[in-house]
Amino acid sequence: MQFDIVIIGGAIVGSSVAWGLREEGFTGTIALIERDPQFSTSATTLSCASIRQQFSIAENIRLSQFTLGLFRRLKEEFGDDADIGFRENGYLILAGPEGVPILRQNHVAQAAEGTDIVLEDAAALRARFPWLSVEGIAAGAFGRSGEGWFDAHAYLQLFRRALKSRDVSFIKAAVTGIVREGERVTKVMLDDGSQISAGTVVNAAGPNGGKVAAMAGLALPVEPRKRSVFVFEARERYADMPLIVDPSGVYVRPEGSVYITGGAEPYDTDRAADPADFEPEWGLFEETIWPVLAGRIPAFEAIKPTRAWAGHYDYNTLDQNAVIGRHPQVSNFIFANGFSGHGLQQAPAVGRAVAELVVHGGYRTIDCSVFGYERIAAGRPYRELNVI
Repeated sequence: MQFDIVIIGGAIVGSSVAWGLREEGFTGTIALIERDPQFSTSATTLSCASIRQQFSIAENIRLSQFTLGLFRRLKEEFGDDADIGFRENGYLILAGPEGVPILRQNHVAQAAEGTDIVLEDAAALRARFPWLSVEGIAAGAFGRSGEGWFDAHAYLQLFRRALKSRDVSFIKAAVTGIVREGERVTKVMLDDGSQISAGTVVNAAGPNGGKVAAMAGLALPVEPRKRSVFVFEARERYADMPLIVDPSGVYVRPEGSVYITGGAEPYDTDRAADPADFEPEWGLFEETIWPVLAGRIPAFEAIKPTRAWAGHYDYNTLDQNAVIGRHPQVSNFIFANGFSGHGLQQAPAVGRAVAELVVHGGYRTIDCSVFGYERIAAGRPYRELNVI
């Protein structure tokens, strides 16, 4: 088999790259390789499926704004039945006194990009959300529009269905090797013993992005980090509840008649997740999360945990930011990796960016140069401060 573009990873990032290529008028052959087309352990489908503009870096804000624009025109792009259940309830990121300078700095960057985010003190937050305890809180940033959550499965399937009519070859396989000849990758090896000749390879392998890069002899500081998500019931229903991020890192939001929560894992851990470990860490809920919830929302002192799941982030250990673009020496190897928890919301924009590189030779919609591999090679972080 031979293809002009071989995309390794068929979840939301890989599917968005294929979709973006066709949108940009690419007429060559495209293969989309996915080892688990049911996406049972995919970072896409095991995420909390949310979108925000509350980042510290302008480029991250722009990437999510591109996706928000797509949400606004879903039916135009994908048909009259396109629906991902987008709940535009916003994010509320809280800060204690020591966190206010960073919150203000981030808000300046967000305001410069035209976001609808307000920065309020504790009294204003208490007036807006009377059920919220503001003990220890000095301020909070609230997205009045353009932020919320959605159905990740429905979102992914929109892209997958659209690609079926756009001459994209779906290949169910695991990649076991990449052949590199000098400064070009030439073939992708599959677990059934077959091989694919490739004009260009796109690494969209999510938490396995570092391993895929290593197959081509390239170093990429991306590895899986496990994140547990817990579901609980409560008597109280708060229709106006945004996704709340406590200064501790614990988050909570409604999900239909229940609530979901998580965020207690330390981000500075140097331990990669076992790729086969998808067991939720119930100890985090009992020892860390529940006490935080009860303190922040007094009505949550009495709740009933019901179930949990765990997924893996594609964590960039250098700076928790995406790696996007061509390798500077192996120019037909393209990265779309390392989103560290915000890949789902930025995938359509990244798909467009990669497509523009391939079709036009450079970025046209959003300049993603700051996310290039050159900073990885130099060990020069471009750090995102709002990692959730």
